[in-house]
Amino acid sequence: MMKQYMKNKSRFLQKEEQLSKIAELFSKKILSPSGVPGFLLIACLGLFSCSKFLEENPKDKLPEDDVYNTISEVYLNAVASLYTYVGGYSDSQGLQGTGRGVYDLNTFTSDEAIIPTRGGDWYDGGFWQGLYLHDWGIENDAIQATWEYLYKVVMLSNKSLERIDKFAETHSATELPAYRAEVRAMRAMYYYYLMDLFGRIPLVQSSSVAMKDVVQSERKTVFDFVVKELQEAAPLLSDAHSNQSGPYYGRITRPVVTFLLAKLALNSEVYTDNDWTDGQRPDGKNIKFTVNGSELNAWETVIYYCDQLKTMGYKLEPEYETNFSIFNEPSVENVFTIPMNKTLYTNQMQYLFRSRHYNHAKAYGLSGENGPSATIEALEAFGYETAEQDPRFDICYFAGIVHDLKGNIIKLDNGTVLEYLPWKVSLDITDTPYEQTAGARMKKYEVDPTATKDGKLMENDIVLFRYADALLMKSEAKVRNGANGDEELNGVRSRVNASPRTATLENILAERQLELAWEGWRRQDLVRFGKFTRAYSSRPQLPDEASGYTTVFPIPEKIRVMNERLKQNPGY
Repeated sequence: MMKQYMKNKSRFLQKEEQLSKIAELFSKKILSPSGVPGFLLIACLGLFSCSKFLEENPKDKLPEDDVYNTISEVYLNAVASLYTYVGGYSDSQGLQGTGRGVYDLNTFTSDEAIIPTRGGDWYDGGFWQGLYLHDWGIENDAIQATWEYLYKVVMLSNKSLERIDKFAETHSATELPAYRAEVRAMRAMYYYYLMDLFGRIPLVQSSSVAMKDVVQSERKTVFDFVVKELQEAAPLLSDAHSNQSGPYYGRITRPVVTFLLAKLALNSEVYTDNDWTDGQRPDGKNIKFTVNGSELNAWETVIYYCDQLKTMGYKLEPEYETNFSIFNEPSVENVFTIPMNKTLYTNQMQYLFRSRHYNHAKAYGLSGENGPSATIEALEAFGYETAEQDPRFDICYFAGIVHDLKGNIIKLDNGTVLEYLPWKVSLDITDTPYEQTAGARMKKYEVDPTATKDGKLMENDIVLFRYADALLMKSEAKVRNGANGDEELNGVRSRVNASPRTATLENILAERQLELAWEGWRRQDLVRFGKFTRAYSSRPQLPDEASGYTTVFPIPEKIRVMNERLKQNPGY
């Protein structure tokens, strides 16, 4: 049924895009001082929130009573439809794959990656420099668009739950509890991202809440809600590996929820701290979870859920590269992925496209934008050009002289050899001899020479969660709980023939950068380790380090001013 839905996805998305544009125009009217006060959190709370407006344009929306008559229609329209938003094809849409959204906020604000200004390229009004310098302000369009995207899926999930409940009033299909659990887990996952990025947020559980009734919740309140929703949903979900082809391909299953619960417990010191600007945090040993009737502290909870993934059949792939290959669906390590297929889906992967030099991409028959690069800190972490260079560097990055798929050296337009210069990277390299060539570039995913849309529509599924991360989470949790985490840390390292290391917190943080490069975890990791605001190349020590206010993003000002009950995050 998922494939049946996806085959109609283009038409569905075209309608959604039209409605979004109309809603955007409409929102300009209602945002005025004399506007309608009861509108829901503008477009950020979803297209379906403006039911009255949509009723005025029935040609743009199928009548609800006509699409929820059978259990199959309930699945397609209340469950499967939500998965069209996990990936994306335009800015700020999707959990990964597109630009100026969740991934960029988690990556280019960290010490892992940088987009240098290269003459007339990649300045964009100072946007990319602002991410790197943590100078984004309260009216940043990308931050607002990310908020709107995440809340859109929350509100659509609320609508789906309401439709499932209404159907259940007159039907007793055995599938309904599982469908409801799947949607609850979807909504909880999106609240996890909202809580991680924005801290205090509105916790909305209805598709028809008036703006005046929206209340901002403390971060811990949202955290507790997300944990409870996931724990209650998990037993009703399939144990299927959703990264693999089959009826659960691309869906939220019990392993996906298990991974999220481990991640929530790992970051619980951050997420249960309602005042993250006072320099103090709760102690994970004192944060309690109820797991299968037992009380565990945060670190014991992480270990429990990571062990559950092992019992579900996840393990490390013998070859690191297998997880990112063109046809990576069979991976026994990937836990949750965004399905990619040039025929069925419109999801795009922009990261490779925007990182490679124009001629580099052209040599593959694709296009490039000559942008994102590794930072100096990333090079140092990998031991680049030293005897101890990590084996994963050449898998994750292009550096030095590069070749096409036949082994031929790629050249610049003037006939000279294209050679990436990793150590020359900095925030602004305009008018330097290496303006076009500074920086090691993103590699990691196997090149799909048959990719379309300039290389953005490729076959490699985008990896969101994988088991190697779970092993590193377990290692960290054991160390934080006073135990030895060497086994898990070195299990990850031995897979790539890296020499053993002692599992200290410093080594674990470094390993997460090596193993998970370009996977969108770096900001969260640095926040958890208290290193997000430190000085590094091309960026001075950030002011008010103890307050750490940039560990969360501001509530977009255009959203906040619509309801005086929404208080701006401290420091903004």
